[in-house]
Amino acid sequence: MADPAPGAFDGIRVVELAQWVFVPVAGALLADWGADVVHVEPLTGDPYRGLMTQGIGSDAGGVNVSMALANRGKRSIALDVRTEGGREVLHRMLASADVLLTNLRPGALERLGLGAEELTARYPRLVYARGHGFGVRGPDADQAGYDGSAYWARGGLAHVLTPPDREYPIGQRGAMGDRNGGLALAFGVAAALLRRERSGTGGVVDVSLLGTALWTLSSDLLAAMSGSPPRPNPGRGPTPNPLVGAYRTRDGRHVQLVCLEGDRYWAPFCRLIGRPELADDPRFADLRARRENSAACVALLDEEFAARTLEEWVALLADFDAPWAVVQTVEELVDDPQVVANGYVGTVSDGGTTYRLPNVPVQFDGRPAELRRGPEHGEHTEAVLLELGYGWDEVSALQSAGVIP
Repeated sequence: MADPAPGAFDGIRVVELAQWVFVPVAGALLADWGADVVHVEPLTGDPYRGLMTQGIGSDAGGVNVSMALANRGKRSIALDVRTEGGREVLHRMLASADVLLTNLRPGALERLGLGAEELTARYPRLVYARGHGFGVRGPDADQAGYDGSAYWARGGLAHVLTPPDREYPIGQRGAMGDRNGGLALAFGVAAALLRRERSGTGGVVDVSLLGTALWTLSSDLLAAMSGSPPRPNPGRGPTPNPLVGAYRTRDGRHVQLVCLEGDRYWAPFCRLIGRPELADDPRFADLRARRENSAACVALLDEEFAARTLEEWVALLADFDAPWAVVQTVEELVDDPQVVANGYVGTVSDGGTTYRLPNVPVQFDGRPAELRRGPEHGEHTEAVLLELGYGWDEVSALQSAGVIP
């Protein structure tokens, strides 16, 4: 077997003063690509570890895989940065670091002497990357924000995705905004490191959950800014193009058609389903006619799809060179042949335990990232301190002072 290719971030040292999901996910992606990421946790541990006690998160044979997903491939140091000794340790780490990742609120960072202006002046080559709820300017810059509040609620997704007949907004899936924001932050760090290669200086990277929501809803924002405020989708109904939409099969499954070029695909689709005469039906002859007779066209397609099972439709559509897909369950997605072939789900080996995690969606040279386990709380505290030049007596003194566990 060929030796593993060098990671894109091999040799890059990242200090991660962050917790929960948003910013730690960015650190996990950098670690997947080869960075040495040290997750700095409070003495009580990253609070994300504790969600399992509330029945939130996923367990795989005793492994907190939700925590592992956000922290795979990292090292962990337990450190009380509120103490002078803790901040001294952190500064020693930053002196040789390339990147600082943090999601502490701006006010907290300033009180600790860890604000962007102060640290970038002290460490000119440092990339100071921060994730936050609402941006670093404006009246709510210091407001606490999780993805459920900053991304899903205030960011408009809950409103525009909730059917109008619902009394309450639908809830988001776990950490959707966090993981999208984390991907954006990792991209920002990569760009800042490239800029540093050209300029010799680091800089500040900002990504907010609110800003990530706006990017996610770009199409709706364009409509709103053009004077056509988007409204929640009322559900299935007449459509300008009946070849775009979901259709129910005889066995209660669904097939999604996305034939945006309706005139290109209408006649071939009619032949495919054994109804070539529909291509010449004046009600459906072209895109304009199908739009004007959308309800009749959709009803006709409903009848056709209801006449065959999902298995039959998959076989029939196999040679239809157009965008379509089965509406899959998440359980089916895990073992989807394309997911397996491309390594979109990776396997982590941890001693005698193995478990699977979603892989980073970016691949280099045709290879998925090799996933590594996440660290236990403070697992590498002593090792990191020794690397920083602390002696055993100093480590003991830090422990006695309550700086480390």
